Amino acid sequence: MEFFAKSGNPDKQRVGCVVVAIFERRKLSAAADIIDTVTDGLISSVMRRGDMDGKLGQTIVLQRPANLLCDRVLLVGCGRERQFDETAYRKANTAAANTLKNLGGIDAVNYLSELRVKGRDTAWLVKQGVMSALDSFYRFEQCRSQSEDNKRSLQRMTFAVASRTELADAENGLREGIAIGHGKDLAKDLGNLPGNLCTPTYLAEQAKKLAADNAKLSTTILEEDEMEKLGMGSLLSVSRGSREPAKLIIMEYNGGAKDDKPLVLVGKGLTFDAGGISLKPAAGMDEMKYDMCGAASVFGAVQAAVELGLPLNIIGVVPSSENLPDGAANKPGDIVTSMSGTTIEILNTDAEGRLILCDALTYVERNYQPAAVVDMATLTGACVIALGSHASALFTNNEKLGKALQAAGELSGDRAWPMPLWPEYDAQLKSPFADVANVGGREAGAITAAAFLGRFTKKLRWAHLDIAGTAWNSGKNKGATGRPVALLTEWLLSHVEN
Repeated sequence: MEFFAKSGNPDKQRVGCVVVAIFERRKLSAAADIIDTVTDGLISSVMRRGDMDGKLGQTIVLQRPANLLCDRVLLVGCGRERQFDETAYRKANTAAANTLKNLGGIDAVNYLSELRVKGRDTAWLVKQGVMSALDSFYRFEQCRSQSEDNKRSLQRMTFAVASRTELADAENGLREGIAIGHGKDLAKDLGNLPGNLCTPTYLAEQAKKLAADNAKLSTTILEEDEMEKLGMGSLLSVSRGSREPAKLIIMEYNGGAKDDKPLVLVGKGLTFDAGGISLKPAAGMDEMKYDMCGAASVFGAVQAAVELGLPLNIIGVVPSSENLPDGAANKPGDIVTSMSGTTIEILNTDAEGRLILCDALTYVERNYQPAAVVDMATLTGACVIALGSHASALFTNNEKLGKALQAAGELSGDRAWPMPLWPEYDAQLKSPFADVANVGGREAGAITAAAFLGRFTKKLRWAHLDIAGTAWNSGKNKGATGRPVALLTEWLLSHVEN
């Protein structure tokens, strides 16, 4: 889909559909009021009949309205005007996009971007509108024998601004929203692919493909023999139960000055997780193809950075493996030695994400001098119990970094919530036989998992995002969400602005 920005009255738009806002209590937005006047009270009559009361997310399509150049007018309920905030704006745009994708027109002009949201500018309004539209129109069809493509579906969306002086800001919002949307789409595609197609080797190939057309991006793949020489016994212990070889994928984007310290993103890349010897229940195990969504979000954020041409040095690191039961697989009670030299007693082979991440984090510490490191992983079910699907869990050893990530989440709508990482939790990871155990019991499972990773990041300015509850949806809307690509990209953008 193509996106544009322009200024102009809604009654002068020769398009398939014009989108305008209606607030509760029959309050018309400025654009809706113009259309109501030109059409001799068409919208007012609809509201008097009770067909539209302005409730948030409600939509109604008016076909071939008189005295207008457009074929349709889409009324979108925005709730009470005094309560119209960031969340309401996103919901209104999502409702509009969901309705538009089922209409026959190929173009639309969206006047929701003329609304006012406290503390947010035109660029933000347009950016969120683009992201909402791309989310709504996303479809995963790589594994279908026939495409369900609708040739009459929307192809162009234009976001309206109140005056020409706002066009520059709107164009910036378009640029960032499109790049973030494309990054999210890539993350969704990788996440939605089944485990028999999206293997560690496939991820490595996609990293090479991403770098092929950009001179500032390079990709290095470490094979198992190279990892063995580096002493990555923790990571390699996970891949022993699989016929698929593990990969350590490193993507280096050099957009900043040569001496600028890089920002490093590390993503868990378990392309399928059966739990190993500690086998998961059969019900819902198909969703363990999403255990590489941390890796997918690294790909998505790097893609967005490349598309935006950010003047930063960014490194994406993806440790990738499968976790399957086999005669050579890890067994409960096994002890492995990580790249750092720390010995780890494996009490549960299903707590494997931390085993591959810890070696990747040690690799980052030894090979780079990063300004900051953020890892993201579908790490614990305990995180889902704590926060549900609304927010990722945020752990950090640096308060300033934590606040920056939380602010990026609020700005993007891809929220993260801070969790404690106190020394008291380390006691749960004690082992009588090794330096550390890989699990700390049922209590505070998300925190002890983060505490485990914290042992390997003491020299780093580091944060960990547990995205187990946010990376994908279950049920009838099953699919990868592309989170936390938006959060990560906004965090990267904050370094450009500062």
